[in-house]
Amino acid sequence: MTDMRTRFATQPGFIAALDQSGGSTPKALALYGVTPEEYDGEEEMFDLIHAERTRIITSAAFTSEHILAAILFAGTLERTIEGVPVARYLTDTKGIIPILKIDKGLAEQADGVQVMKDIPGLDDVLREAAAQGVFGTKERSVIHEANPGGIAAVVAQQFQVAEQVLAAGLVPIIEPEVSISAPDKAEAEAILKARITEHLDALGDTQVALKLTIPSVDGFYADLIAHPKVARVVALSGGYDQAEACARLARNPGLIASFSRALLEGLTAQQSEAEFDATLAASIEAIYRASIA
Repeated sequence: MTDMRTRFATQPGFIAALDQSGGSTPKALALYGVTPEEYDGEEEMFDLIHAERTRIITSAAFTSEHILAAILFAGTLERTIEGVPVARYLTDTKGIIPILKIDKGLAEQADGVQVMKDIPGLDDVLREAAAQGVFGTKERSVIHEANPGGIAAVVAQQFQVAEQVLAAGLVPIIEPEVSISAPDKAEAEAILKARITEHLDALGDTQVALKLTIPSVDGFYADLIAHPKVARVVALSGGYDQAEACARLARNPGLIASFSRALLEGLTAQQSEAEFDATLAASIEAIYRASIA
């Protein structure tokens, strides 16, 4: 774990977000060229998304040279790649750090934000994740407007869950996403940064990671990147296409990608292995270059 912590905090590269869950899986499969008519029920749907993830992870383009870590959906931990549990396959075969998405989705919007739903049985989930060699977790909330009370509630909940994750010996990636559609996005980011800084300053002798929307003002999160309680600050693509997400990311030194849709852009089930690998390799190279700019 010590080696993983050092690599996570210092190694160049980016995080591949492969954590589409129940609600987002149909859209992810549709983008991959698999329509709802091609599967019957959740079991077949999750088999198909796991086949896509397996194709990505086993690709010759998917290596630790460019990819630091991968975020997994909880159901993925119960599956295997080439007969090996997925988290172990990532670490032992690919040299890539496994991270687990632990949130159970979003509550209804209130005060301009969506906090996380309750996460029942979290201690058991964290214990099993640690046993499988998982390094850290990711937990997502969404901010839709610059509402100070709502943003304070999001950050307080995120750090409360983070304390539970830290107690289990894992590193939490706190993800209070600011919607790119927020009419007052820059103002929301200013409030968010202030609340995050307050909680960071109150942390004990430990570190968390942050996953944030690429800011409206270039370099806005430089002080969070430099904060001694922050292991890494990573960026979600947030709905920007790959080209725009990479261009914005490159203008924020020290911020690295944690992309999902922008990483998988252009990949389809119908591609030959050569076409698939070439498309994935080009995406990985572009996102890596933006992450080390």
